[in-house]
Amino acid sequence: MSLTVPVILGSVRSDRIGIRAARFLIARLEARGHVAPLVDPAELGLPLLDRMYKEYPAGTAPEALERLATLYRGADAFLMVSAEYNHGIPPALSNTLDHFLEEYYWRPSAICCYSAGQFGGVRAAMPLRAMLSELGMPSIPSLLPIPRLQKALAEDGTPTDAWIEKAAAKFLDELAWYAEALGERRKAGTPY
Repeated sequence: MSLTVPVILGSVRSDRIGIRAARFLIARLEARGHVAPLVDPAELGLPLLDRMYKEYPAGTAPEALERLATLYRGADAFLMVSAEYNHGIPPALSNTLDHFLEEYYWRPSAICCYSAGQFGGVRAAMPLRAMLSELGMPSIPSLLPIPRLQKALAEDGTPTDAWIEKAAAKFLDELAWYAEALGERRKAGTPY
């Protein structure tokens, strides 16, 4: 089954390394026959949240929000690629997510977290997991933490450490399982 899984990158820094993880995961999703568009806050240029997408009168939302709303309504799951900023969620990721709500409902999410150090961003993953659940897209049980990302993946997303292929395969298997299961339930109807 082909799925649509937007890969939402959480950093806008000029020297960001998370783009490597996004490229890696997009390539792995596409190799499975899935559609995996990159949602890059650096390219979107969204303002700090003033109004959510749903708060704009029909047809008046900024073009970037209209594009994302269309993409998200057709998504089967969402994959976050998150750094860890001061043990928390990167502001660019939070801002990108906060513009929407209903578009996420009843779809699973997954978290790939990373850091330049040894903890792989897991301290940011915990508050992110709570946020994703509140937004209506609960995260799958597994995480894909990537410590020392700058050594684990080349700039183009090619792995330099063998463990990452095996870990990513299990992680993406789990995401696909949840996406297919929730997709079937959405077809039968949702609680509201």
